[in-house]
Amino acid sequence: MTVSAKKRIWGWWFFDWASQPYNTLLLTFIFGPYFAELARAHFGAQGLDAEAASAASQAYWSATQTVTGIIIAILAPLLGVIADGRGRKMPWIWLFSAMYVTGAFVLWWAVPGMPTLFWAAFWFAFGFIGMELATNFTNALMPSLAAEEEMGKVSGSGFAFGYLGGVLALFIFLLFFADDAKTGKTFVGLSPAFGLLDPATREGTRSVGPFTAIWYVVFMVPFFLWVREPAVAGGKKIGAAIAGLGDAIRGLRHRRSLLFFLLASMFYRDSLNATYALGGAFASNVMGWTVIQSGVFGIVAAIAATFASWLGGKLDASVGPKPVIVLAVVFLTLTIIVMMNLTPVSFFGRVLPDGSPLPNMIFYGCGVVIGACGGIAQAASRTLMVFHTSAHDAAGDFGFYGLSGKATAFLAPGLITLATTMTGSARLGIAPLVGLFLIGLILMLWVSPKGERPVK
Repeated sequence: MTVSAKKRIWGWWFFDWASQPYNTLLLTFIFGPYFAELARAHFGAQGLDAEAASAASQAYWSATQTVTGIIIAILAPLLGVIADGRGRKMPWIWLFSAMYVTGAFVLWWAVPGMPTLFWAAFWFAFGFIGMELATNFTNALMPSLAAEEEMGKVSGSGFAFGYLGGVLALFIFLLFFADDAKTGKTFVGLSPAFGLLDPATREGTRSVGPFTAIWYVVFMVPFFLWVREPAVAGGKKIGAAIAGLGDAIRGLRHRRSLLFFLLASMFYRDSLNATYALGGAFASNVMGWTVIQSGVFGIVAAIAATFASWLGGKLDASVGPKPVIVLAVVFLTLTIIVMMNLTPVSFFGRVLPDGSPLPNMIFYGCGVVIGACGGIAQAASRTLMVFHTSAHDAAGDFGFYGLSGKATAFLAPGLITLATTMTGSARLGIAPLVGLFLIGLILMLWVSPKGERPVK
């Protein structure tokens, strides 16, 4: 079956639409805050006071991200060079899609009062690894989709389409499934799934796992129907492909712009990923928000990301991805500073009148900036990576890109775990994110705005 270039691009965009709910619903705005509730209750039952239980909850969640990031950092470049050597990416996308669906679906069994947090964290991480590695391989298909001058628009529109899918999924879930811990009702006052799910055991909120899995299965259909890999002659044996990994790593020293871009993105993307991973937990642990409130916050942030990614793609195509990335990271840094100085009753140390709506309004504003600038930074980073690779080397180079996003993925959560434990404060525990963003900005000084192609 012949598939038009336009349909291939649409099929490729549908991966973003299908996969985004793992970030939106599970990582940040529904399961993340729900896991924080479970963890606080778990540690509270062990005798910790409220603040200590919140800090322990954040530390456990960030430690989960640390271990997950290490695993992805090891696998991404290795599997990338194997895929380049074999000339096939689609079988890997099938495999990691299966991991995504399995990990998400099993979260249904994350019940209140469960004796251990381990299995909930394990299956979340299992699916998250699948999502991240599938993303590396779908990104590696990007160089074959469009001309270089169109890459910014293709990447930005893809992220915008993905965020739109995340908004819609979150909106549907809040309306009909997510139950408030106090009232047992959804955002609009309905019983979860029209009374089919029991709020007493949080079945409405726990259904986020199966909901996310089913969403992915349904909306990946256009991707698998319309996306075709470029024809590749022959293929290396796996051993030869793995042996080539060492050559590829050594070759980075001759690709100066790519090396500095990978190093820069290693820090700013690590900080951004940690911001996403802890956003919902921060809202729960610091601001005292419920799952429903966090979900509404997520809708606001995702809508901002949708429009910003689309507009950012146009700006990317106009001025290039590098200045777009720099501007986005500057605003993200300032936002983390604001969050560090925000509590439900004060702002930058100034105590506010009782019942003041200002803290919640400011935090909503932080969500808008994080959603908008995060979407812009990710889309522009993907474009700049394309400027540093070719269709032949894409899986391996995007494997390095995946590695750069995860090689220090243990660092941000690990530093947050350490800072949170040392200060005993979930709010001050996010301070390391500022330093990581700044390191990324400094390293971007040595990155070529036009990128560079690998030397054969």
